[in-house]
Amino acid sequence: MPLESHDYMALALAEAKAAESRGEVPIGAVLVGPDGAVLASAGNEVEARNDPTAHAEMLAIRAAGAKLGQPRLPGCDLYVTLEPCAMCATGASFARLRRIVFGAYDPKGGGVEHGPRIFSQPTCHHAPEVVGGVSASQADALLKGFFVARR
Repeated sequence: MPLESHDYMALALAEAKAAESRGEVPIGAVLVGPDGAVLASAGNEVEARNDPTAHAEMLAIRAAGAKLGQPRLPGCDLYVTLEPCAMCATGASFARLRRIVFGAYDPKGGGVEHGPRIFSQPTCHHAPEVVGGVSASQADALLKGFFVARR
């Protein structure tokens, strides 16, 4: 039986908390297959990998593609604790994801509802359905706490 959106987001929040415990910005992602099974989950690993592209979303997309043995993931849904940046939104488009569900909005660095609005661009080949604000208060509190502790 597939989990509900808030259950997948709870898994993404757990990944974000694990990332924070490793000294990473607390962002987590879960990629779900068409059947509702979790294909991959990840938290940010930018610092650990010394890789600016090691965002939770990109890691989950890469892992799911490797698991399924294919570069495109039609029918799959991505749950992420923060509005994806332009890079991650573009990766989701290239992966042909069905849906992106995110938690906190990101007016400064977001690429979906803010900033470049990747899926609204005429050059965007695939625009997934987008649902924002799921468990936003928990995701926002996690991020704010992380940055307050570092200032």
